Amino acid sequence: MTQYEKSCATLELPAILEQLAQRAVSSAAKERAAALGPSSDAAEVKKRLAETSAARTMMVTRGSPSFSGVKDVRASLQRADMGGVLNIRELMDIAGVLTSARLVRGYASDGAKGEGSCIDYLFNSLQTNRFLEDKITSSIAGEDEIADAASSELAGIRRLIRAASARVRDALQKIISSPSYAKALQDPIITTRSERFVVPVKAEFKSAVPGLVHDVSSSGATLFIEPMAAVKANNELRELRAREKAEIERILAELSADCAEHADDISRDFGILVQLDLIFAKAKLSYELDAVEPELSEREIRLRRARHPLLPKDKAVPIDLLLGGDYDTLVITGPNTGGKTVTLKTIGLFCVMAACGLHIPAADGSAVPVFRSVLADIGDEQSIEQSLSTFSSHMTNIVRILEECGENTLILFDELGAGTDPTEGAALAISIIEYARSRGATIAATTHYAELKVYATNAKGVMNASCEFDVATLRPTYRLLVGIPGKSNAFAISERLGVPEEIIADAKSRIGTETASFEATIEKLEQARQALERDRDAEQKKLREAEENRKESAKLRIELELRLEKAELKARRDAERIISEARETAEAAFAEIDEMRSRANDEEDHRSANEARAALRRRLNEAEEKFAERSAMPEERRGPTRPAEAGDTVEILSMGVKATVNEVTKDGNLVLQAGSMHMMAKQSEVRVTEREKPKKQPASSPSSGAFRAVSTASELDLRGMDTLEAVTVLEQFIDAAVMGKLTTVRVIHGKGTGALRQAVQASLKRNRAVKSFRLGRYGEGESGVTVVELK
Repeated sequence: MTQYEKSCATLELPAILEQLAQRAVSSAAKERAAALGPSSDAAEVKKRLAETSAARTMMVTRGSPSFSGVKDVRASLQRADMGGVLNIRELMDIAGVLTSARLVRGYASDGAKGEGSCIDYLFNSLQTNRFLEDKITSSIAGEDEIADAASSELAGIRRLIRAASARVRDALQKIISSPSYAKALQDPIITTRSERFVVPVKAEFKSAVPGLVHDVSSSGATLFIEPMAAVKANNELRELRAREKAEIERILAELSADCAEHADDISRDFGILVQLDLIFAKAKLSYELDAVEPELSEREIRLRRARHPLLPKDKAVPIDLLLGGDYDTLVITGPNTGGKTVTLKTIGLFCVMAACGLHIPAADGSAVPVFRSVLADIGDEQSIEQSLSTFSSHMTNIVRILEECGENTLILFDELGAGTDPTEGAALAISIIEYARSRGATIAATTHYAELKVYATNAKGVMNASCEFDVATLRPTYRLLVGIPGKSNAFAISERLGVPEEIIADAKSRIGTETASFEATIEKLEQARQALERDRDAEQKKLREAEENRKESAKLRIELELRLEKAELKARRDAERIISEARETAEAAFAEIDEMRSRANDEEDHRSANEARAALRRRLNEAEEKFAERSAMPEERRGPTRPAEAGDTVEILSMGVKATVNEVTKDGNLVLQAGSMHMMAKQSEVRVTEREKPKKQPASSPSSGAFRAVSTASELDLRGMDTLEAVTVLEQFIDAAVMGKLTTVRVIHGKGTGALRQAVQASLKRNRAVKSFRLGRYGEGESGVTVVELK
């Protein structure tokens, strides 16, 4: 095992590959998943990641293709190619591969829309063979049975076998049902021995049933005898079964030869299906880990909200990290169990996962390089058998790492220099890091030594980082803080746990002045960082609230605009319909007046009729002009009045919505509130409504009631409307009909699904002006019309 392979095992890549294998379907794909290794070729890694992304996109939009029939048939195909005869199970496996190839290719064809993907070439490379697939599946009836349809010869032989079996059974049935053989038979049944039909006979009555003895029971009390009456039929049956067996062998040989003829195509299809199975297993793992495709960088490791994939989602604390850009070395400090080792493993594991073509559980914008090798010294590998201490085992491992490190290498050191004298260990750790840096490696190391914190603070290209610890709760937060060294919390933890104050004070006095000053500086930096984080969190909360309010306001504005537009459109249509109906009714009235005038001789009648006709036309024209003016120039009717003041209720002209004036700014603009929506508006964009007096309506002329009666229609067509709109129009129609003194009206709602009819009838039941209603009869529109009788 190479040092790289050993490091991959240390980083727990095999556990990730085991999860990958569980999501593959075929055994061959599971084996490939377990054996998957990282690539150091950037082009190959880019291709692998793109394949995973393409499969995930397909899987999300149309599910995963079926690989259930993919079995390894290469050995069977090789044997068939050498002239061997395959058994039924082997032929069924080959048919399964052919079926999977056809279904998987169809999966790609059915969902092909727009631009193609980088794995389309795999789908297109599948060579389907529906003829051979159908030939095998139609010839095989089950795990160990060839179907009658496999050949006409086999079907004929099996018909003869069934007939011969029936004859044998008939002959034996006469024997077991005959009273003369009742005493001789052990049981009145027909059974088989050596593929021949026999009956069980008591040993003492052997001579009573002449025939051939084929078997004896273990007690010797029963003989299984083939009566002479059945011997001939049994012989015929045996010959037919021999012919059946020969025909089955011929069919299997023919199917095997057909498979051998297409062995190369089937083997190629199998390989492609296994490859696709593995790619879609990667996509499934990506989806379940909520992972993303990382960008491939030259050297920089950039992780955003990275979560270790083996930790539960609710327990994994996301980390943000930069390494390999402005600095090539990261020194991580902090308390034990604070997450330093998990951070190291996350860095290394993400790099090798990406090199395997796996997505990483992090946020968009994360990036990793393609390293030649990732080398890790993590964990305690002391060995009693080899007489190695903790320090010795670490040094042995580090020596191998330093031999392999170089350009384009990532090195991970856990507790570098630990296990020996602190002064010597710290010096050795710094020297090891400097040596690896001189070889061009990217390094991340954890430590408890204060000397390494100072080194990381002063050395160019080296950055401090720490795992945050909450002294108040004595628990780590597992957050990684880049740029800030970790503070030693030994005294604080000891004091919280009850160590006497005099011991703590004595211990503090024994620390060197330089060390104490450095720890104090770290503490001040930590306090400043926490204050800045609190301020940042507060600002971000305000920004989020402002953004949510903006989105809510925009949403409400759009909804109000749509409602206003729909209401105006409906009002315009209603007005147009009413005026049109009134004009039609008026024309009918004019015709009546003309007829009356033609019959009348009195000149006064002529003059009255002409005046009434002129007055009616004049009112219709005025109504049309007013409607046209309202549709064309709504601003004149709804223009601004006096300047609005705080507390006024105003109408927003562009939206037709009422709002309250909360404030008038210095520049004269208004701060408005409409429901939960806040907005700014100019004085010219609103109209004050709260102090307006309603305009005086002109008195109705004596003939207005008559005009309403004339212009009211007795029929309403609701077809094409939704139920809410239809109910509103219906209620207005009933009101107009009552005012027009109509007693019966017709409502046309159509048949359709019946939803509109139910809504109409439910509204009529609630309306007090309705006396009764019924569906139309033959000639009235039947169930598409409701006839309403008014009070």
